Amino acid sequence: MPKVLRILNRFNLGGPVYNASYLSADLAPEYETLLIGGAQEPGELSALYIPEGEGLSPRVIQHMKRKVSLKDDRRAYREIRALIREFKPDIVHTHASKAGALGRSAAFREKVPVVVHTFHGHVFHSYFHPAKTQVFKKLERRLANKSDRIIAISEKQKYELSEVHKIADASKIEVIPLGFDLKRFTTDYDQRRSRFRADWNIPIEAKVVGIIGRLAPVKDHHLFIDTIASLKDRSSEKLVGVIIGDGELRQELETYSTGKGLELKGESPDLIFTSWITAIEEALPAMDVVMLTSHNEGTPVSLIEAQAARIPVVSTDVGGVSDVLPNAESGYVVPIRSSEALANATLQILQDHSLSEKMAKHGQLWALEQFGRQRLAADMRSLYQKLL
Repeated sequence: MPKVLRILNRFNLGGPVYNASYLSADLAPEYETLLIGGAQEPGELSALYIPEGEGLSPRVIQHMKRKVSLKDDRRAYREIRALIREFKPDIVHTHASKAGALGRSAAFREKVPVVVHTFHGHVFHSYFHPAKTQVFKKLERRLANKSDRIIAISEKQKYELSEVHKIADASKIEVIPLGFDLKRFTTDYDQRRSRFRADWNIPIEAKVVGIIGRLAPVKDHHLFIDTIASLKDRSSEKLVGVIIGDGELRQELETYSTGKGLELKGESPDLIFTSWITAIEEALPAMDVVMLTSHNEGTPVSLIEAQAARIPVVSTDVGGVSDVLPNAESGYVVPIRSSEALANATLQILQDHSLSEKMAKHGQLWALEQFGRQRLAADMRSLYQKLL
């Protein structure tokens, strides 16, 4: 039985943990997998419950952290090398940047037969100073050159990696979209909608616009808040914004919201900060639109899950968003950093019930067909067999 050592940046709530956990579980019994990764950072929610819920026993590499640190990175690298010698994998498959750098370097040193890396997003813009970004690009090119295969999670990401940032030749990049357990978003819609709204004191007749994700600069929640403020002034109905997630910018964003005239508390709030919600299927049905305002994305999980839950979406045009929202049939893609464009698109959906229903039905069918976990496992199984 071939062995796979699967390495994550860290076990924080997000698409990579779901992706790696589902692959590790669904490729058994043909493949024996050991899943490892760093711990969640302060302000993040631990996502160890995801692999554990799949019957896995992941190992946490305590020194593998988001921040670049020669001391911690060296320790994490040594620990990964020791695990490779102990587990003796036939394949090392890394997911995202830090895991990709440390995990692939260790795999090359230990002469692992097959080395694969998945780009869930990338850090080639909107994260670091240009000089630092160039350093990361050079490192990624060197690692990609020695890897057996690079996996992009969308056609647009493959184009960016091969043609824009020149990380690897297109012939070396395989496109394998993410896959998720989406059936849980398709049941008990009305009950979940009523329950969530009651729990958060949201009138049943109000229009609700939500956003889901880590409160970090690249996600640009300031733009979301600007959009909610604009919608509040332009909508004739009660409108409530909901921010699901937490992180380093929580206090700053709350202050910014009140400065925009948004009420955060009381009997009729304009904007609600829920912090993290692990059972997101309980929250999504309460939304009328789910928004994404990021400067940089891979394949945004929140938009896939929203579509599976029959919620129209509005997003900035970044990363793999256009691959998730084809032909504007389940939502709208608008220019980056434009609260006016976001508000206009959102109002169009909120004010046209037939349009909203049409988007909801198409989005659910599309998400279930394109992003199911069994399709993900089948695609990866085929690639592994070819490489081995």
